[in-house]
Amino acid sequence: MSEKWTTANIPDQRGRVAVVTGANTGLGYETAKALAERGASVVLAVRDVEKGGRAASRMAGEVTVQELDLTSLDSVRAGAAALRARFDRIDLLINNAGVMYTPKQTTRDGFELQFGTNHLGHFALTGLLLDRMLPVPGSRVVTVSSVGHRIRAAIHFDDLHWERSYGRAAAYGQSKLANLMFTYELQRRLAAHGTTAALAAHPGISSTELARNSPAALRLPLTWLAPLITQTAAMGALPTLRAATDPATLGGQYYGPGGRNEVMGHPRLVTSSPASYAVDVQQRLWAVSEDLTGVRFPVVPSTKDSSPSGSAVTT
Repeated sequence: MSEKWTTANIPDQRGRVAVVTGANTGLGYETAKALAERGASVVLAVRDVEKGGRAASRMAGEVTVQELDLTSLDSVRAGAAALRARFDRIDLLINNAGVMYTPKQTTRDGFELQFGTNHLGHFALTGLLLDRMLPVPGSRVVTVSSVGHRIRAAIHFDDLHWERSYGRAAAYGQSKLANLMFTYELQRRLAAHGTTAALAAHPGISSTELARNSPAALRLPLTWLAPLITQTAAMGALPTLRAATDPATLGGQYYGPGGRNEVMGHPRLVTSSPASYAVDVQQRLWAVSEDLTGVRFPVVPSTKDSSPSGSAVTT
C-alpha cells in the first residue's frame, strides 16, 4: 500500500451500501463523493433534504438522500426506520455530521447541542441501524472525531449538558472525546461477532463550514492563517475514507493526517489521548447514552477489558 494513501487506493465499492451523515457539504460531501465514484450506493443522511439533493446532483454514481436531523431523536428514529425499510444490508455507516463551538443551545430533546448532535445523535443512529450491519462481513462504523478531543476535554458526568456553566471549546472537546470513547466501547462489543468493525478518524484542520460558530476573535486570525494551517475538505476526508475502506485497517483504530501535529497530510494510524482509552469511563458513558437516548444495541460487552485499538479482526 502506498505510504501516501489517496482516493486512488479505495477498493472497488460496487455492491456496498454506505450511509454518510452530514454529507451535503465539507468532509461528508467529499467522503460520499469518493465512495460513490468507487461504485458504492451512497445515502446522504442530512437535515436539509433540499441541500442534500443539490449535493447528490453533483456526484457521479448511485446517490440518494435521506432526511436525518441529529438534534432530534424522533428524526433519528424516523430516518433509521426509513433506511431499514429501504436496505436489507448496510456496509458502511459514516458518522460524520457535527457542530462546533456553538453558543449555548439545546437539542429538541434538551441535550447540550454539541454533545447531543455529535455524540448522542450518532450513538442512537448506530444502535438503530446495527442489525443491518452485523450480518455483513467487512461492514464498518466510522465515527469522525477531532484534534479537539484533547482540548479541555473530559466527560462531565455531573453536568453533561453544561447547565451550571458553559464553555464552547470544552463542550466541543467533550463531544469529540465521547466520539472516540463510543468507538472503542463499540468495537469491544463487536469483536466477538467478527463481521462489523468500529473505527474513528479525524480530519486535522480542514477548510470547511464547521468553524463558522467560532468566536469572532478566533475567526479573524484563522482567516489570515488558513492558507498555512488548513487543508482542503477533500484531503480532510481521507482519514475517514481510509478507515472505511482500507482492507488493512483493524477495528478500534484511529486515523488522522500524517503531517506534523496531525494538522495536515495523507492519512495514517494515529493515537488518541490517554483519557480516551479509560475503559471504565467508556462503559459509564455507554450506559448513560443508552439511558438518554432510549436506544439499546444488539451487542453485549466482551469479558476482555483490554484496549480495542489494533486488537480486533481485520475487515
